[in-house]
Amino acid sequence: MLAPRLASYLKHLGIHYAWVIAALTFLAMLVTSAALGLPGALMQPLSQEFGWTTTELSSVFAIRFALYGLLGPFAAMVLMRYGVSRMVAVAAAVIASALLLGVFMRSLGQAFALWGLLLGVGTGLTAMVLGATVANRWFVQRKGLVMGLLAGSSATGQLVFLPLVVWLIEQYGWRWALAPVIAASLLVFGLMLLFMRDHPADLNLNAYGASPDVAIQPAAARADWGLPLRTLASAVRVPSFWVLAASFFICGLSTNGLIQTHFISLCGDNGLGPVPAASVLSMMGLFDLVGTTLSGYLSDRYDSRKLLFWYYGLRGLSLFWLPYSEFTLVGLSMFAVFYGLDWIATVPPTVKLAAAEFGPERASVVFGWVFAAHQLGAATATYGAGLSRSVLASYTPALFVAGGACLIAALIILRLRPAPALIRPPGR
Repeated sequence: MLAPRLASYLKHLGIHYAWVIAALTFLAMLVTSAALGLPGALMQPLSQEFGWTTTELSSVFAIRFALYGLLGPFAAMVLMRYGVSRMVAVAAAVIASALLLGVFMRSLGQAFALWGLLLGVGTGLTAMVLGATVANRWFVQRKGLVMGLLAGSSATGQLVFLPLVVWLIEQYGWRWALAPVIAASLLVFGLMLLFMRDHPADLNLNAYGASPDVAIQPAAARADWGLPLRTLASAVRVPSFWVLAASFFICGLSTNGLIQTHFISLCGDNGLGPVPAASVLSMMGLFDLVGTTLSGYLSDRYDSRKLLFWYYGLRGLSLFWLPYSEFTLVGLSMFAVFYGLDWIATVPPTVKLAAAEFGPERASVVFGWVFAAHQLGAATATYGAGLSRSVLASYTPALFVAGGACLIAALIILRLRPAPALIRPPGR
């Protein structure tokens, strides 16, 4: 009852309820990102308490990243079949349960079950496809901007939670550091049930920006379980799918699998404590929120291929430079700005390219498979960087591999055909 009343009130103020949906989705994805990135801050405390090696912990966290991505296309189907509000509420409950039960774990097997499998499933239900689904369903205009804001929520998750989490670890131990994310997950659970709606038609509305002369569009038919696999079987026949998947694999390899998971440990190896390292990560989050939102704005106006060329190229150069930053606050601050501005800026142009190539109806599921490649890249970097530290006593080889891969991604993305709808028309 609260959602229709709020929608009616906002309509009188000239505000479309789509912006409430976008805000709720932003919060849900923010909390998901915080839960996904939280174990990275816990790597050293867990290793000290239980004696688990970096390679062992990295294997647990790699499973979490892989599930987060591989569930993406099926999450798109589940959201279409059972509704966004219901499934995001379930995901929030699973995330809170996995973190709360982690307080009592004592073995690596329990860590694998709770923070590898269960947390991977919970976060996978609200993967990046949630943002793509909401943007495509609720917005006709400002779609790129909204996708940029929603993608930037993962950066904001670090910005809000990570410094507090690291401070709690130092003051009270790693178990108390779980409390803020658990509380936020429970808040999302309640808000989803009260205010989230699955489709504009549920509130007798059209999508934001739709012509007022167009009749209210009914919700799409419920998707069947075979949709993700049928969509994949169709998409793999299109060369552009492989270009998008390969470039997004490299995106995951060079972002959350490497920096989000290992940055605090990397800084510790170079004499910088957890709190300053977390502050640098938060700075990256701040600049990524700006960069990703700006990327959404630009993807509505310019050729997404050229945007991605610059994003991947600049990210690769920043990773090459990181080992030579001397890990001072000044050097790392420069890296945070340079790297942070395009951390997840790749998402809005990639979503736009997928929609242009495969159509709006299939875009969410296709992007789900592309995002699965992203998280397989993240899982590869999570384990590979941990192995590099254990075997070679250095993260530098992993940074160089990721930087080189980014330069390759910058080149292969240009193999996509230009999409006229995505290029800014002359004279504008």
